[in-house]
Amino acid sequence: MPNNNQLRAQTLVEALPYIQKFTGKVVVIKYGGNAMISDELFGAVIEDIILLQLVGIHAVLVHGGGPEINEMIRRLGMESRFVNGLRYTDKETMDVVQSVLCGKVNKDLVSTIVRKGGSAIGLCGLDGKMFEAVKMDKGDGEDYGFVGYIVNINPEVVEQAIDDGHIPVIATVAYGADGETAYNVNADTAAAKLAIALGAEKLILLTNTRGVLREKDKEETLIQQIHSDEIEALMAQNIIEGGMIPKIECCAEAIMGGVRRTHILDGRIPHSILIEMLTDEGAGTMIC
Repeated sequence: MPNNNQLRAQTLVEALPYIQKFTGKVVVIKYGGNAMISDELFGAVIEDIILLQLVGIHAVLVHGGGPEINEMIRRLGMESRFVNGLRYTDKETMDVVQSVLCGKVNKDLVSTIVRKGGSAIGLCGLDGKMFEAVKMDKGDGEDYGFVGYIVNINPEVVEQAIDDGHIPVIATVAYGADGETAYNVNADTAAAKLAIALGAEKLILLTNTRGVLREKDKEETLIQQIHSDEIEALMAQNIIEGGMIPKIECCAEAIMGGVRRTHILDGRIPHSILIEMLTDEGAGTMIC
């Protein structure tokens, strides 16, 4: 029976072909949810990203920060309001979103990566007009405030950061293409569009669920692989439903835009990024 050292060696050997396959490629990782508020999971995500950098894989980290925004709004005595699942963002709320995402959350992530031995640079969608957005109009008569819809991606500042050997850490606040404002934009959507613009090999969305389940709440029914032409049927069967729909749509958009593989991973599993990328096992649902 193999001892612990032999098992470790086997794990490294198993990772070798994946490292060879992905070295020099770009992987866009959207980070949020429980993985951001658990110290253990936070540390595991940072370690995964640094390891990818060390073996020559260009990780780009796109982050949200909903829990931190909620906490700051509460501390300021403001009230969170949601319209059809989207945070209504008035001027005061937009100021909080921008300061929390582009300031505290972004810089905390950068400093943690640096302290753990990686090289990172903090960016937001305003830098170099990376994310250009217009006011969201879903045609439902609702006003979402300063919530934006991304109409253009300018990836040059991210490409330069990669060329300089840094891990780009990107906050999802967008430049207003239709006025002198900034917009709050969906982090999954931003990550998908950026992955397309960068010609990324993979898009990974870290979420708070196991992946797409054939039977609700039964993790053993995880669907490990979905082809893009199966999505419509799975939606019709209510297998893909609720909050999973926009994530799947982001993955489908990325695939249509040329990203080779997209993944919805369980951010509650420590080192799920490495499990998915560098082992035979995988850790969620792959859309291809």
